[in-house]
Amino acid sequence: MKINIYIIDKKSKDNLYAPLIEHYKKISKPFAKVEIFEIFTKDISKAHEISTEASQKSYTIALNKYLSNGYNVALDPSSKEVDSYIFSDLFKDRGVVNLFIGGAFGFERGFLNKCNKTISFGKITMSHKLTKVVLMEQIFRGLTILNNHPYHK
Repeated sequence: MKINIYIIDKKSKDNLYAPLIEHYKKISKPFAKVEIFEIFTKDISKAHEISTEASQKSYTIALNKYLSNGYNVALDPSSKEVDSYIFSDLFKDRGVVNLFIGGAFGFERGFLNKCNKTISFGKITMSHKLTKVVLMEQIFRGLTILNNHPYHK
């Protein structure tokens, strides 16, 4: 199984969260290969200075090409909240799962409609860096649930 995380975020040399992210990638390896792709283009940067709509459109343009292969799931705060067991079902019997995290202005409705599923981790707002850590932990937890590993108990 392969899990791809596509996130609208600037690449950074993060010394605080990076070790945790690498930890979860490493312990997930027996179950799945997890990769994170940080995407931030000049068009996204320019759109942020224009409007919410322009920003959302720039995210769609940047992420559209990653929708073609696999089961596509967008994290969207206005979508249905999921617990760890429901989250684990996203990986059940799938070869490739693509998880999408939008930019500061969220996703266009059109992008969300192209995804197989949209989910929410709740109504709180987290930084993108912290969201990556929470997502990585939930991915590992979900994989252990599916594989009857004791971590999730």
